Amino acid sequence: MTASVIDGKAFAATVRSKVAAHVARLKTDHNITPGLAVVLVGEDPASQVYVRSKGKMTVEVGMKSFEHKLDVETSETDLLALIDTLNNDPEVHGILVQLPLPDHLDSDLVINSIDPAKDVDGFHISNVGLLGTGQKSMVPCTPLGCLMMLRDHHGSLSGKNAVVIGRSNIVGKPMAQLLLNDSCTVTIAHSRTADLPGVVRQADIVVAAVGRPEMVPGDWIKPGATVIDVGINRIERDGKNKLVGDVDYASCAEVAGAITPVPGGVGPMTIACLLANTVTACSRANGLVEPEGLTA
Repeated sequence: MTASVIDGKAFAATVRSKVAAHVARLKTDHNITPGLAVVLVGEDPASQVYVRSKGKMTVEVGMKSFEHKLDVETSETDLLALIDTLNNDPEVHGILVQLPLPDHLDSDLVINSIDPAKDVDGFHISNVGLLGTGQKSMVPCTPLGCLMMLRDHHGSLSGKNAVVIGRSNIVGKPMAQLLLNDSCTVTIAHSRTADLPGVVRQADIVVAAVGRPEMVPGDWIKPGATVIDVGINRIERDGKNKLVGDVDYASCAEVAGAITPVPGGVGPMTIACLLANTVTACSRANGLVEPEGLTA
């Protein structure tokens, strides 16, 4: 068996196209343009690249992009004041504070100062609670992207056994909740799970989000299972830097029914879902119909 490849790059392009179409309707029918504000504190190179990419794609789908680049020494008071201004700005529908923040800033305090309705990262404790109780919320972008790809591949997820490897607040826990909300039977596995290979072998759906390069080999995978690899790990191989996921792609692809590659799988969906969350937040703020197929 050779797995079919779930092309996240192509799927993300489709999502962005849907976002752009909804943005166009908001402009034409209601004279509203969704706006996304991104706040970057410091000069982390990876964060700078990511923020530039977000800004570029925001403009490409027809939305307003507001970038706030702050000095690494910015005080918590000044950062919170900026967020308060953005919370009260009617042109801003989504607010994202780029993580990680410098050590002197309290990430939880900062994230929870964002208006939950504008929290397009889905990290605010109110959105976490709403998601956990099956209510309408802003959903973290990476898990939302994974869910979209799984729904597209399978149609209904009802009744499927799903194993999420990893229990982070950013991916593992919200991913498990989304799968549960779609009527999967869900196991959250982690470093202390007894017989991890045996647990994974029972899964119709495996979501690997543990941050360990090529941790999951093919002999852990149930024949025909769908493997979603969230990991992005940089390793050195044959004298070259290479990006690999949390699963051993070559061996897993021989067993799985479908698999996401790294790169080109889950990664492109994260920014696409950030844009989707922003247009959703804008629609909700104005009491308008939410974009179809772009929410959990």
